This record gives sequence, C-alpha cells and structure tokens, in this order.
Amino acid sequence: MDAMILAAGLGTRLRPLTNHTPKALVEVDGVPMLERVARRLLAAGADRLLVNVSYLADQVEAYVDAADWRTAEGGAVEVVVSDEPDGPLETGGGIKKAAAFFRRDAPFLVHNADILTDVDLRALWEAQRDADDGRLATLATAPARTDRALLFDDAGLAGYTLDGGEPSLVREGNGAGRLVDFCGVQACAPALLDVIEAEPADTFSVMDTYLRQAKRGRRVAAFDGAGGAGGAAHRFLDVGTAERLEQAHAVVAAGDFA
Repeated sequence: MDAMILAAGLGTRLRPLTNHTPKALVEVDGVPMLERVARRLLAAGADRLLVNVSYLADQVEAYVDAADWRTAEGGAVEVVVSDEPDGPLETGGGIKKAAAFFRRDAPFLVHNADILTDVDLRALWEAQRDADDGRLATLATAPARTDRALLFDDAGLAGYTLDGGEPSLVREGNGAGRLVDFCGVQACAPALLDVIEAEPADTFSVMDTYLRQAKRGRRVAAFDGAGGAGGAAHRFLDVGTAERLEQAHAVVAAGDFA
C-alpha cells in the first residue's frame, strides 16, 4: 500500500513554535506528529510512504532519513520525499507534484501530518478498494462541527458550506443530504492521479478538484461511523493552533488518540 503524508505546511498558526521547527515535527506528548501519522499508516498496511516537504524541508528530510520505520510485519519500508522548494503547493498540488512516485496498482492513502484521528485507516482503504461505483476517492468524515463542512447525499459529494452559511450545491441533489467535516484522511483511486495531473494549476486544494469532479458526475464518497469504540462516529483533532496543541497533549496523554 502506498500512503502519502502531507507535511509541507508552514504552521503559521503555531508560531513562534514553528519559527525554527517544521509543523510536522512539532511534538504531541513527546512524539512528533509526523511519527504518529507514519506509525498509524504502517500499522494499516502501508509499505511505501511518500512525504512532501517545503518549509524547513532539510529538518523533515533528516528526520525521515533517520527513521527506522517498519511495516506491520517488520519488513523494510520504502520512503520517498517530494520536495516543494518554492513553497507549499497545498493538498492537490502536493499530490500532483508527487504523482510520478505512486505505483498506481491499488488505492493509496493520503493523511495530513497535523491530524490526530481514530479513523480505521485499513477499513478506509478497503472501502475504496472494494467499491464498485467508480469513485475517485473515499473521504474519512465526522458529523459537522465546524463552519466549513461538506455536503454528501446518496450519490456522494454534492456541495459544501462556508462560514456556517447555507450549503452550496455543485450538482443536483440525490436523496437526503448530510453535512460532515473532513477528518484529514482519504483513500484515493489511482485514476485520481490522472485527474490531478490534468489540473492546470500547480498550487490548489484537492477538495476543489473533488468538487469540480462531483459537478461532472464523478463520485466522491464519505466514510463515516466506522471509527472509535463500538462503531461510534469518527473523532479527529486538527493540531493547527497553540490551543489545539495543548488539547492534543491532553487527549493523547489520556489515551484518547494513539
């Protein structure tokens, strides 16, 4: 399984902590966020990791080079670094820059480096692998609690909301809609790479690609309710601010997240 860790962010909201430390190497309860994500991906079955870097890239590359990452069976892990020297290319641009590194023989996972989540990554990957509806991707989601949410219905991704406003549809609705938050983890079909590479821009959000493709009738699915004990709704924490970092220390120390 290929898995990509998006680790090129500037971490501006975590300054001054990130003035000299890349966001991906900020520690939560003594362990860098990059390390936590890598361990979870490897436990889910990944045997090849792609890590994109930009801000303070040399530090992340040095960490990756020194890491003794192993597969769930203890085997060697191939690690590829995709450098974005002119600045972060956002999620879509990062995947586009790294597209040539993917093996394209099976779905791949993409995980934000600054996300803690209890999503079952293996089950997410299997949901994409086993789907027979031609979906481009399966996004891990949770019930909406933020001001920016995605709208899904019976046909998949249908629209979005901004700043708590009314949903904006990108296509005609199909059944009951529900608003969800994206948990920062996705399983993608190899075919998505062709779509991404055809994007004219170099810097863009993969979510914009998903919304454009949904408008054209392509399916992007939600994966929700399979995480947590007893099948409870997924939980996730975006460790993007100093306040959330303090929260992350507390919840990890309490055993809420791995």
